Amino acid sequence: MGADAARRAALGAQGLDAPPRPVPPNRGGLTRLVRHLGLLQLDSVNVAVRAHYAPVFARLGSYDRDVLDALAWPRTAADHRRRAFVEFWAHEASLVPVEDWPLLRWRMRDNTARTSRWLGNALDHRPDILDAVHDAVATHGPLEAREVEAVLGDGGERRARAHGGWWHRSDVKVACEHLFATGVLTTGTRRGFRRAYAVSEDVIPPEVFAQHPDRAESMRQLTLRAAAAHGVATEPDLRDHYRLPPAESRVAVTELVDEGELEEVEVAGWGAPAYRLPGTRVPRRVTGGALLAPFDPMIWFRPRTERLFGFTYRIGIYTPAEQRTHGYYVFPFLLDGQLVGRVDLKTDRAAGVLRVPAAFAEPECVERGADEARVAAELAVALRDMAAWLGVDDVVVEGGPLAPALSRALASRTVAVAGGH
Repeated sequence: MGADAARRAALGAQGLDAPPRPVPPNRGGLTRLVRHLGLLQLDSVNVAVRAHYAPVFARLGSYDRDVLDALAWPRTAADHRRRAFVEFWAHEASLVPVEDWPLLRWRMRDNTARTSRWLGNALDHRPDILDAVHDAVATHGPLEAREVEAVLGDGGERRARAHGGWWHRSDVKVACEHLFATGVLTTGTRRGFRRAYAVSEDVIPPEVFAQHPDRAESMRQLTLRAAAAHGVATEPDLRDHYRLPPAESRVAVTELVDEGELEEVEVAGWGAPAYRLPGTRVPRRVTGGALLAPFDPMIWFRPRTERLFGFTYRIGIYTPAEQRTHGYYVFPFLLDGQLVGRVDLKTDRAAGVLRVPAAFAEPECVERGADEARVAAELAVALRDMAAWLGVDDVVVEGGPLAPALSRALASRTVAVAGGH
């Protein structure tokens, strides 16, 4: 299999091989996409848009984020009955289809067997804290950690004597997170993106909650889901999707090949065996543009991104400011199947604009048949579409080598739109 065909298969599997349809997706469309991708990664950074919203926009175009929220974090009884997604640790903190939650019980069991230092401190302060937190949530939930603290009276007063991150979390918060990691609690809803905990048995449908697949079968099923989302992938690619243990991932892949559920293929230049589901679609051509957020599943495994696109990517939010090469929250720009540029983005909600602190065309884009002017023109369209979806009025380009061409393209588009009226 050629490298170009492998890239087209990967983009097709991700739903990135053609422009989004002009009709906004409904609940069913959103649910089908997330089920196919397997998960949406969650992240608290909201500098442009929250991580789980952006991959849906890249594939389906403008949609109502409230609809996705209702499928994941229902606020009404009617929405609760139609909950499609639930939170757990999958790739990282993620939304996964409700029906896949039992496939992660092996991780819940592993987390149960581990007693972290932070939980140990909490148990030292209050040996009954796990039971107390569970009972408070069961009686009054969904509850945020601070609300559990209020129910328990003194649960939030003791804090670890250290600095930063987890070390400043209260004993109650640590207990809530431990119960979440072990599957006892889940996220009932979110308020201002703060997790409100609920007892898992009250959230997960009874027929799903009752399932206890064995560990090996869970590994195989998760590997098959990863293969469907990847198109063509190496074993480490498949493993990374749900962060499976390496040895167990290798066993699962070998068994699935032996059973005919996966087929092994050789991809030119990859230097490692690759795998795909039998009958995997390879689009003849890939068209359209899309802005890919830092936590988009198309690019989140950096070795695969470099192998597929020859594109080196590092997330700026984890990099000291003086070492950032392209910005803080950088979206690679996909155009006709290649990553041809990248833009640092920030939604300035107060000013009502989408800011572009820096814009870049990839040095190789001319060799790939996309000159700078076309990259700028197509990127301008994508940025205008994103700004409209985010509910801001304009796009402001502030810097970067592509800034002059991008500013001209945005101005030209503005003039054209105004003239059309």
